[in-house]
Amino acid sequence: MIDLSIVIVNYNTRQLLDDCLASLAAATIASYTIETIVVDNASPDGSQAMVRAQYPDVVLIENEENVGFSTANNIGVTQSSGTFVLFLNS
Repeated sequence: MIDLSIVIVNYNTRQLLDDCLASLAAATIASYTIETIVVDNASPDGSQAMVRAQYPDVVLIENEENVGFSTANNIGVTQSSGTFVLFLNS
C-alpha cells in the first residue's frame, strides 16, 4: 500500500527537476511508502533521459506533446496509487 503519491509536472526544467528529485530522495521517511510520478510535457532538454538514468524508481510519464499543467496533473493523479496525493512544483 502506498501512503503518498507525489506528482510533479515538468516542461523543460531539467535542472530544477533533478534538484527536486534529489531532495525528495534525501528526505524520504522510512515509515511511509511514497511513490513519485513525473509527468513530462515533451521537454526538449533531456529531462526524460535524466529521470530514467538517475531516478529509476520514479514513474515517468512521457507525453508526446505539451498538454499543459492542469492536464498533466490529471494524467499523473490517474496513475497514482497513494492514499494521499501531493502535487509538487519542481
